[in-house]
Amino acid sequence: MTVLFSFHQTRHFIDHRKVRLIAGSGGKGACSFLSEPRKEWGGPDGGNGGDGGNIVLKVDQQVKSLSMITPVYRGKDGESGGSKNCYGRSASTTYIPVPVGTIVKENGKKVADLSHHGQEYVAVFGGAGGKGNRFFLSNENRAPLSATPGEKGQERVLQLELLTMAHAGLVGFPNAGKSSLLRAVSNAKPAVAAYPFTTLNPHVGIVKYQDHEQVAVADIPGIIRGAHLNRGLGISFLRHIERCRFLLFVLDLSIAEPWTQLQDLRFELEKYEPGLSRRPQAVVANKMDLPEAQENLTELRCREKQRVIPVSALTGDNVEELILHLRELYDGYLEAEERVGAKPMKW
Repeated sequence: MTVLFSFHQTRHFIDHRKVRLIAGSGGKGACSFLSEPRKEWGGPDGGNGGDGGNIVLKVDQQVKSLSMITPVYRGKDGESGGSKNCYGRSASTTYIPVPVGTIVKENGKKVADLSHHGQEYVAVFGGAGGKGNRFFLSNENRAPLSATPGEKGQERVLQLELLTMAHAGLVGFPNAGKSSLLRAVSNAKPAVAAYPFTTLNPHVGIVKYQDHEQVAVADIPGIIRGAHLNRGLGISFLRHIERCRFLLFVLDLSIAEPWTQLQDLRFELEKYEPGLSRRPQAVVANKMDLPEAQENLTELRCREKQRVIPVSALTGDNVEELILHLRELYDGYLEAEERVGAKPMKW
């Protein structure tokens, strides 16, 4: 199978955002009286103000990350009413594009699940326009002097989270070579350095296959022992893993007893969310270019039931096998989604 690679995203991948939304206020009503030649007392003619603009979250399948979401959005205000019974124009709606699979929460409670392209959720409603004095004309009051201001727009603080951030997640301890591996299988360019915690934000690379299928692979920041207790920002990093459909456990085969890292990783995932460590997976034995790795590989295969794929992210050795197995995991994901009648995520 011929495999092509490309990567277009330049920002860090963002899978959760906190955003403050303030809808537009209504325009104020006008207080005026008709005054024309030979018609000095023509009565009240102040028009109503226009309604404030709503803010709507709209799903766009071309958007893949929440990185473009800003912390605050303000809707447009309605125009004020005018004389001669002129009504103010209502403000237009503000649309915020979000990816497919965005979950909207308020105070930790889910309020919307945006799961298909074009779906809309009115997050905040604009205020109603104020009433002009013409509105208050009655038999009892032929010359009303009162007009009302527009109502304030609704305001909310929402949390946006992505249900799925990538198809595959690279899971491992700091300095296991996850970023180098992502560089090897895609054209993503995460930072690579010889010290732990080089990656502090997830990066997503896209593997393109000859039949035009695309598999998204996320480089998850390294987790440490006690991550489920939020050591080393563990909860944040584990949340990224939760949003991947299948897992690639990346081990540094150059260290002593690397299989203990695999046990620790699965333990942390299971403590964070039961069943997370049992998602479809493979074990990637990295740094096979180092002399200690070959002996450790034999021992690892004896201990591990899952498929073990030896690679060297530095030299590119055996990366092709990993890419082909990645496609097998992806095809299994598609079949599983179709069996339950769900729509699989396409990148």
